[in-house]
Amino acid sequence: MKAADLTGEHMTISERRAAFWLAGVFSLRMLGLFMILPVFALYAEQLRGNTPALAGLAIGVYGFSQAVFQIPFGFLSDRYGRKRIIYIGLLIFALGSVVAALASSIWGVILGRALQGGGAVSAAVMALAADLTREEHRIKVMALIGITIGLSFAVSMVIGPVLNSWIGVPGIFWLTSFLALLGIAVVHFRVPDPVVSRIHRDAEPVASQFGRVLGDGQLLRLNFGIFTLHLLLTATFVAVPLALRDAGLASDQHWRVYLLALTLSIAAMVPLVIIANKQRWLKPVFLGAILILALTEFGLLTWHDAVLETGVLLLVFFTAFNLLEATLPSLITRMAPPDAKGTAMGIYSSSQFLGAFAGGGLGGILHGRFGLQGVFAFATSGALIWLLVAWTMKSPRHLSNRLLNVGTCNEVDAGHLATRLTQVSGVAEAVVIATEGVAYLKVDRHLLDEAALQELAMAHAQTGL
Repeated sequence: MKAADLTGEHMTISERRAAFWLAGVFSLRMLGLFMILPVFALYAEQLRGNTPALAGLAIGVYGFSQAVFQIPFGFLSDRYGRKRIIYIGLLIFALGSVVAALASSIWGVILGRALQGGGAVSAAVMALAADLTREEHRIKVMALIGITIGLSFAVSMVIGPVLNSWIGVPGIFWLTSFLALLGIAVVHFRVPDPVVSRIHRDAEPVASQFGRVLGDGQLLRLNFGIFTLHLLLTATFVAVPLALRDAGLASDQHWRVYLLALTLSIAAMVPLVIIANKQRWLKPVFLGAILILALTEFGLLTWHDAVLETGVLLLVFFTAFNLLEATLPSLITRMAPPDAKGTAMGIYSSSQFLGAFAGGGLGGILHGRFGLQGVFAFATSGALIWLLVAWTMKSPRHLSNRLLNVGTCNEVDAGHLATRLTQVSGVAEAVVIATEGVAYLKVDRHLLDEAALQELAMAHAQTGL
């Protein structure tokens, strides 16, 4: 038998299929949430009862219900089954889209958007992905899902204005409902049923770990970071569509600005990510990106009345945003305890959605009272506060998470095995959960003795020694 087969180097067809289709479900849902971001501020002006504050609330309210329900939905999926909870969540999301599509008042759209967020299936989908993949491949699957979410955001920012010119915002909501139902069909017909469902500490929250994670100052700084990043995004897009319109660019042409800005920003962001990781300059690059965000928001405050200047500033904004959006999850996984990564990511995701809610709500209120300048001034201040908070963050260790199947054992043996694992070259931390038969590791890939690690894990799985 080949070594690759012994170590589980290659994903099975079933694992690849699960990863692909579950990433697709995430993509369909995120497209539905984000496509209205670049167009809703203009559409809201046509709705009965609209005010700038209510328009901002409609943009961001999905974040509140998403933050409230995503962790409970994950817990419910542990008890009642992954697919069942995903179906319920996507049906709620589809219902919310229909409510928003039929609404003629701003309050109807707010209700629809709140229902969309209430279909919070993220944690359940992650748990299903963990059920369907072996420990040694789970990080690859989660990375694929993360990449898909980022691509969905970029695509939605471009196709939202295009679809708006073809079918209008109500049509986008109808399309969103269809995509949610398509997601149900994908889960039912394309995603395999798990043989066994259990809690995975690397992929979903564990209730007993909440106090530990919430008491970690470094993780709290990162949670504040993702909160602020999505606050800035949502608040900025309360104002940017109106700024482009007021500067003389027709709404059906906005997609050209977003397409150029996003495409160039991705090209500019990738080398920065590589440099940050290869040269181990993660913290300086991270702080630099936050500073750039602050300067960009100040630039929008000053030059938002000109299309060219706004487009250039959006290019810089998206470069910094995409860099931070890619870096923050990496920092969370590096700094979280090895057996509490799923809990840390769950709290992180809730912070992200609360930031979107706060950005929409506060951005709308400030727009109503102080105009577009008030929104951009608020965003500038928020980025500067984040910079001060992030400045006190410790430089992250350049460690990766690693899961190892070691076979079930008792608590005493688990403790002994964890000690032996930390003696392997390149293993910085090891926690063995006896009931799961899984070792959660923090490793330095450049120093890791892979052969010794696999030998120890296989020997323990076979003999318990």
